[in-house]
Amino acid sequence: MRAVGSIVGRNLRLFFRDRMNVFFSLLGAIILFVLYTLFLARLQIDGLGETFPDASEQQIRAFVDSWMFAGIVMLTTITTGLGALSSLVQDGESGRFRDFLVSPVRPWQLVLGYLTAAVLVSILMSMLVVVLSILYLGIVDDFWLSPEAVARIVGITVLCSIGFTALSAFVVSFIRTSAAFSGLATVIGTVLGFVAGAYIPVGSLPEAVSSGINALPFAESAMLLRRQFTEGTLAPMVGENTAAAEGVREFYGIDALIGDYLVPAALAFGVLVTMALVFTLLSAARIRSRIR
Repeated sequence: MRAVGSIVGRNLRLFFRDRMNVFFSLLGAIILFVLYTLFLARLQIDGLGETFPDASEQQIRAFVDSWMFAGIVMLTTITTGLGALSSLVQDGESGRFRDFLVSPVRPWQLVLGYLTAAVLVSILMSMLVVVLSILYLGIVDDFWLSPEAVARIVGITVLCSIGFTALSAFVVSFIRTSAAFSGLATVIGTVLGFVAGAYIPVGSLPEAVSSGINALPFAESAMLLRRQFTEGTLAPMVGENTAAAEGVREFYGIDALIGDYLVPAALAFGVLVTMALVFTLLSAARIRSRIR
């Protein structure tokens, strides 16, 4: 395992030394934060203020911000793990795989090193975003997440990091050049906000489109995080109006609906676990074949 540890350490250093790679891996989350801070949050607050006139602006803002940060955390679990896999593409493009093959390092150790490093990057960067989100909500919105909610958020974030990094590794295993990888990362970082219902609430989209989005693991993962982030902000905003609370949950993707079917949390967790297992095996096989 010493060889695996050396490979992991090497890949971690390569990622964090490349500041532009780190920045672009966070670009989707940064874009979402800037959009809502400068533009979209005001629209959501005004719309919810008309719907819930008894709620204060601070209560509404706390809900919108908590909903937004759930999407930011979800995006970070995907884009940072993807960014950490740039070393895989660079090693293949530069021919370093041939150097590795004549060294004492075995192919399975290289595969494990790439995947472990990418997962660690995703977890570390996502945890940083979680901490910043908690501090922002507490300091700016005067809303502090409960320790139980924080623990659940951490667990969901780790699971998302593993599952989405495995998926990213499988996709990246087909990429041959750094230019193609950069294009892929840019497209994914931009499109994911729409696919996960983070830029625009899924309730504002046509029913067929929203159902298609909610059927994807990205929206379902965001759903799991939104339930934890908004657990303490939704009730103060809607008061005792249960019907209104259900409408808000559906509109903002806190509950994922595929047609009339409400996706249970257990199914979303099952999808993430299955995705992590299946794509870890598939990506490991693909990377091993490329190394050989």
